[in-house]
Amino acid sequence: MSETAQDAETGGNPEHGRGGTYSVKGKEYTRDTNYITTRITADGRDGFPVEPGRYRLIAARACPWANRAIIVRRLLGLEDALPMGLVGPTHDARSWTFDLDPGGRDPVLGIERLQEAYFRREPGYPRGITVPAIVDTTTGAVVTNDFPRITLDLSTQWRAHHREGAPDLLPAEHREEIDAVNRRVFTEVNNGVYRCGFAGSQEAYDSAYERLWTALDWLEERLADRRYLVGDTITEADVRLFTTLVRFDPVYHGHFKCNRQKLAELPNLWGYARDLFQTPGFGDTVDFDQIKRHYYVVHGDINPNGIVPVGPDLSGWVTPHGREALGGRPFGEGAPPAPVDPRERVDPAHTPLR
Repeated sequence: MSETAQDAETGGNPEHGRGGTYSVKGKEYTRDTNYITTRITADGRDGFPVEPGRYRLIAARACPWANRAIIVRRLLGLEDALPMGLVGPTHDARSWTFDLDPGGRDPVLGIERLQEAYFRREPGYPRGITVPAIVDTTTGAVVTNDFPRITLDLSTQWRAHHREGAPDLLPAEHREEIDAVNRRVFTEVNNGVYRCGFAGSQEAYDSAYERLWTALDWLEERLADRRYLVGDTITEADVRLFTTLVRFDPVYHGHFKCNRQKLAELPNLWGYARDLFQTPGFGDTVDFDQIKRHYYVVHGDINPNGIVPVGPDLSGWVTPHGREALGGRPFGEGAPPAPVDPRERVDPAHTPLR
């Protein structure tokens, strides 16, 4: 990617990747936000109409941006309409790889590296090989890797294929507020932890740290008297914040030096995160083992020995949170998703959920 250091989810340019450079001395971290913006829509305006079974979502459980798509797909019941392939938690300098699959190949696309699907879209694709990506199985080429747009389109363009009882993650009466909250959460929290972790100078780190904790303090206060970020149901805003919070103590607190406090020391945010974790569709998508292996192994310049910490203790994620007292209806007028398909179940050894 054409940025000062690749983010943790790219697996792209030769000078980066496992053991590569993520923090550039003297520079602050700047994320490249140029993605393949082709959309899959109900009317097919970009040449890619919604067609159940035609496309394949490629994701990594380790990646917070991909975790968003996994959660939204599950909440909306799109498992059959949009099948999913999973890459492993680590990548080399070239690409994410399908090392979780027999023979190291995606069983549908038949490829070893996600890079191959990008090259089918654009030979020699010069940017980062990112997840999530949606691949057209009829051509084997990536359609889009525009992660903020992907989840929005799953809610709006794929509506005809939502499960009965699927929640409305983008309620019209709250859309403006959801968008405003999402903007601040992305710049200050989702991306803020990376600005801390990949800072190339003390000044860059100090600035990023201050911005991150200003935003986390704002969220802690916001969640004091409301169960969810916007309205009284789960929305896209909750999905986007959750994937950062669930990685905070295992990774960002120590590895990225976001260490003023642990998430577990922030009563409202900790209760909120546990509430979501224990809600079907959230915690059952989380693989803590893959999360830790990804960050601590891939960031060779930050953790050169590749040692993956044993802790922290994860048992707190399933303790009572008491957030029901704030009211709210997790799925609005809808209902929880069905139990996870056994083929997509997280290894029970990698999560405290049972």
